[in-house]
Amino acid sequence: MSKGYVEGQVFEKMDFSIEVLAKGDYENCKFVNCSFANADMMHLNFLECEFQGCNLSMAKLSKTGLRDVKFKDCKLLGLHFDVCAHFLFSVDFEGCMLQLSCFYKLPLKKVRFKDCSLKEVDFSECDLGGALFLNCDLLGAVFSNTFLEKADFRTSYNYSMDPEANKIKKARFSKAGIAGLLQKYNIDIVE
Repeated sequence: MSKGYVEGQVFEKMDFSIEVLAKGDYENCKFVNCSFANADMMHLNFLECEFQGCNLSMAKLSKTGLRDVKFKDCKLLGLHFDVCAHFLFSVDFEGCMLQLSCFYKLPLKKVRFKDCSLKEVDFSECDLGGALFLNCDLLGAVFSNTFLEKADFRTSYNYSMDPEANKIKKARFSKAGIAGLLQKYNIDIVE
């Protein structure tokens, strides 16, 4: 079976959880208000594509290529980005719900999360060097042996991470977020 190639196409209000997206490579395509909930997206390649207002919750992403892909106002619950193709993996998230998703061991250097709910997301052993977390809720997010040098958390909140179990040199935090770095010591911080 040959893989197809689709370029510059706009897919709008389609339900790919029912009608399966054809296997192939998608370049400069836009997916608007589409549903991929529980869909099989395995072995698909997306290059410079944009997903707007889409629901990709619980989609299967094994060996899926995401290269310069933007997600805006999307629901991405329980996704295992860790099984995506790591080669040239590059994503950007704005206004997305990524709760219970996993990025384990992914190269996410300079990734941008803006206005996202990142509750209980697993960032264990990721390279988040220079990453931007702009106004994100990180309640219950896991940072373990994570490279966070030069990452910016100044406008984000509810994070908790152990500075001794992560590399945080030159990372940026707000004064209000300092408590999230000291949580393991079980101390009370009073203003």
